[in-house]
Amino acid sequence: MDFFNPVLNGFGVVLDPQNLLYCLMGVVIGMLIGVLPGLGPAATIAILLPLTYGIDPVTAIIMLAGIFYGAQYGGTITSVLLRLPGEASSVVTVFDGYVLAKQGKAGTALGIAAIGSFIGGTVAIIGLTFLAPLVASFALDFGPPEYTALALVGILLVATISGGTKIKALIAAAVGLLLATVGRDVFTGAERFTFSNLSLADGIDFVPIAMGLFGIGEILYNLEERHRAVSAPAKVANVWPSRADLRKSSGAIGRGSVLGFFLGILPGGGATISSMVSYAVEKKRAKDPSRFGKGAVEGVAGPETANNAAATSSFIPLLTLGIPANATMAIIFGALLIHGITPGPQLISEDPELFWGVVNSMYIGNILLLILSIPLVGLFVKILRVRAAILAPITALITILGAYTIRNSMFDVLLVVLFGALGYLMKKFGFEPGPLVLAFVLGELLESNLRRSLLVLEGDVSGFLTRPISATLLVIFVLVAVGPMIKSALARRQRDTTRVSADS
Repeated sequence: MDFFNPVLNGFGVVLDPQNLLYCLMGVVIGMLIGVLPGLGPAATIAILLPLTYGIDPVTAIIMLAGIFYGAQYGGTITSVLLRLPGEASSVVTVFDGYVLAKQGKAGTALGIAAIGSFIGGTVAIIGLTFLAPLVASFALDFGPPEYTALALVGILLVATISGGTKIKALIAAAVGLLLATVGRDVFTGAERFTFSNLSLADGIDFVPIAMGLFGIGEILYNLEERHRAVSAPAKVANVWPSRADLRKSSGAIGRGSVLGFFLGILPGGGATISSMVSYAVEKKRAKDPSRFGKGAVEGVAGPETANNAAATSSFIPLLTLGIPANATMAIIFGALLIHGITPGPQLISEDPELFWGVVNSMYIGNILLLILSIPLVGLFVKILRVRAAILAPITALITILGAYTIRNSMFDVLLVVLFGALGYLMKKFGFEPGPLVLAFVLGELLESNLRRSLLVLEGDVSGFLTRPISATLLVIFVLVAVGPMIKSALARRQRDTTRVSADS
């Protein structure tokens, strides 16, 4: 019962009327944002961060979490009805979802996606409930060397696994690490990259970076990209799938749940990669792979289940290790810090109300998502008809006002504008802003723990290899860093050998 008492108390927290209301708000806002192409959950959470300052931390995080997993389903609606993925994680849903809609089965596709999202999310929450305390108890043995190695692995995995080219992701991560060094050195008091500007003495705050890169940057980029008119959505009928469709989808939903749960835990994993891997797995397992792309219901069920499962399980590394697995988790990490809460192994024991309140809110949020998803489709389609030229200035104004209200500082507004311009240019030239934000968040963790480690180890870097956990993590780091180069060299050698054999 020692384990279940705090879990049950967490339900008491989430069933508080105020928390329930904010959970509902988070899910609805998330679905709405998922429907609007371009403005993803990371941007929305970044824009809404200042609004959470006056709210209780538990309530604020419950709402932000709701936005994240609500957005995963919202993106499905436009993928199926308009062939316009609202979220990157819904891109593969377009392949079969839109074809199903053209065949008059839009309701079936949306229904299967809603059921799959509910099951995938619920499986991942159950996994989160039982696995998170184990990970946290294991992480209690972590010292500065282990956290140093973990931060290194996290940054490298995010940079190499996330979307876009690896070299661009590594460059973005390097810029993030550089920005993390701005301000007064906490060990020596020396100023770094402040250029005698007092506003930079305490370093760059996380919120202007997030609001600029994900908020203003996304708005500018989407304004440029959204030229084409939204076509008329397909008619939605027969929302509940037939028994035959459910039978065909059951295996894909089961596999998507497990796949999404484990890929969501990995740094750099998350909903997008999970949905793509799930689609590939379903296509490979199918007796007739040629059905995929022509309206295979498993092509909707698997990815939609996997992306919701991954969205939920990515909370495990954040809440138990203090390591965000993706860009949206980095924003939620920042939100926790702003509210005076440090995510990590101590969170479960020191703040069980917040931990179990947030985890259990996901059970309620998933049920709300299932209930609301279909009835609100008509409303979301109407919102899609609002021109981007009207929505964008309103969103930009809210972002700027939000940035100013944090500290009543015009310097923060200037930073938001500067990082907004940087975010726009990054998107335009194929750089993902996610690795930059994640490296910025992990940069402070990396630097402080590296310097503490060197103090503990008396400057002997070989000490990292004498501790089992840090040594294992560093081996993983080397494998991730060197593995692709070795693979590429072997492939080149194989090609050369084949060419020589052919010539002879």
